[in-house]
Amino acid sequence: MTTPTTDLLAHHVYFRLIEANQEAKDKLIRDCERYLSPHAGIVFFAVGTLAEDLDRSVNDRDWDVALHIVFRDQAAHDEYQETAEHKAFIAANNDNWGQVRVFDSVVKTSKVKG
Repeated sequence: MTTPTTDLLAHHVYFRLIEANQEAKDKLIRDCERYLSPHAGIVFFAVGTLAEDLDRSVNDRDWDVALHIVFRDQAAHDEYQETAEHKAFIAANNDNWGQVRVFDSVVKTSKVKG
């Protein structure tokens, strides 16, 4: 018997910072956790820094902090984008963003929380 799959929306954001010292990375991570993690519709949330020891020719290393959020569906993602908390996060941090790259994908899973 096959377990039904559910389409989720995976939202991955890679930040390259203008000032990329440890203090700036830590601040961005704290602000991601503070402003972005407590939203309805999030199935998975994680934020962290570049894995310095993984330096193969295929590794993209042009970023400092990565944010990974998986939403139960695109509607939850779209609602998140318009929240006051998301807008406050951007306002509190975008002065130190040299580049922001966003990768959104539809993923399938048979193991969905909540």
